Amino acid sequence: MVGINKNIMRTILLASYIILIGLIIAGISALFSYLNTGADRSTMLHTEIQKADQYIPKLNWEPLHNQGRPMDNENLNALQNDYLDAWYVKQIAYKTNKIAGIKDYYTDSARKNLYDFIKINKAENITIVATTLQHNPTLEFFSEDGQLAVITDRNVLEYKRIYKAEKLELETKELATYKVVLLLEDGFWRIRHLVKEHVEIYKPENKPANTDSLNIKGINYYPQATPWHMFGDAFSKDTISRDFKIIKDAGLNAVRLFVQYEDFGKASVDYKKLEKLKRTLDTAEEHHLKVVLTLFDFYGDYSVLNWTLNQRHAETIINSIKNHKALLAWDIKNEPNLDFESRGKGLVIAWLENMIELVKSLDDEHPVTIGWSNPESASILKDKVDFISFHYYEDLNDFDQTITKMKTEIPNKPLVLQEFGLSSYRGLWNPFGNSENDQLEYHKLFQEKLKTHDLQFMSWTLYDFTEIPKEVVGRLPWRKRAQEHFGFIDQNGETKPAFTYISTL
Repeated sequence: MVGINKNIMRTILLASYIILIGLIIAGISALFSYLNTGADRSTMLHTEIQKADQYIPKLNWEPLHNQGRPMDNENLNALQNDYLDAWYVKQIAYKTNKIAGIKDYYTDSARKNLYDFIKINKAENITIVATTLQHNPTLEFFSEDGQLAVITDRNVLEYKRIYKAEKLELETKELATYKVVLLLEDGFWRIRHLVKEHVEIYKPENKPANTDSLNIKGINYYPQATPWHMFGDAFSKDTISRDFKIIKDAGLNAVRLFVQYEDFGKASVDYKKLEKLKRTLDTAEEHHLKVVLTLFDFYGDYSVLNWTLNQRHAETIINSIKNHKALLAWDIKNEPNLDFESRGKGLVIAWLENMIELVKSLDDEHPVTIGWSNPESASILKDKVDFISFHYYEDLNDFDQTITKMKTEIPNKPLVLQEFGLSSYRGLWNPFGNSENDQLEYHKLFQEKLKTHDLQFMSWTLYDFTEIPKEVVGRLPWRKRAQEHFGFIDQNGETKPAFTYISTL
């Protein structure tokens, strides 16, 4: 017995020794790693939020013909990164009225002016929410010792929202020219002088796109097995091709597709998913279908400081497919008015207006619209979009009056009923719900009304689904079950009675 106890003690002591040695080695390793991080500039920064992947305005350098020493690409990239960091840190400081990070990107004299400005704003309860959307710098001078640079930044596109006591006092969008002097200190390019030489109110051109050939008779589309995950690992061009044939044979001529902001990689667009999107448009072209592409699905932030990320995302997608023959129109955002209460109506509308301007600057051929969730919101930004899109899931008895009112308020733009439909779910979670025959009568009557009012349309949706992501309608089972049964084709692949009225009578 004593021998057994001794063996147990030896085992415990040996295990304790091994654990202790392991902890000592881990501690030494951690200390060594810490001592070798001194040269990593990212650990030296004191900004509350790093610029990387958070601030990427469009930047166009003029060709380098500067006085003084020639500048190589390595130095130019370092200068550019620190210059944009300086703008971003200043924007954070004006938004929060805190000075964190300023000393990393501004010299002593320059930061004093910023500190004084922030102090005044804080005392007056003023905050400035701003961003720059584009820069056009010219390198004027680079000193022989590589320690000083002078740039002129022309037509800097700035957007600002100025609040006093949390109340919006001013919203402005300007083009400005800056003369900038930067000094290289401790490995950082810091701003010594930033002088605004010229400023004017930005007045974008709003060239209307041609909508004469729209003639939309379409449907909102997701594959049955992968709703809201169309471009994931289960992507199947064969499945999409079969579905597009069904849609075309049913007498429709267009589909509405969705690009989800985060799913597609946000500012750094996932090129594999972009390639799948292109293949989908190829398939649409093969079946002689046009595509209305809805951008920014499931996006709901709108923060001004994120606008440059949003714009780089849209820019990549638009430039990649704007010349595709299947593309019919751009839909900026699905049901943005649902975010008015949580994000602020003014901010959401400002985001939409700026995104319309960006899309039109990149593609002035294809018309632009916004997918409003109801007719009441449809007149918002009516002068900025090329055609009006709205959704209608309300009482059909009110539809005629609604359309008459819309045509009075918006007399010069085509109207597209972009979503409508009726769930045929009747079961445990809604025993008094609509039947498939009710859905049939609904679509029959709706097609009569569409013909009467000469309305273009896109119904919701081709299939009944078996899985609805919680992001769509939440977790409540009665809402999910209803959403699963809006299709013209049931979960077993059989056409429902309503399929007869999937298209115009």
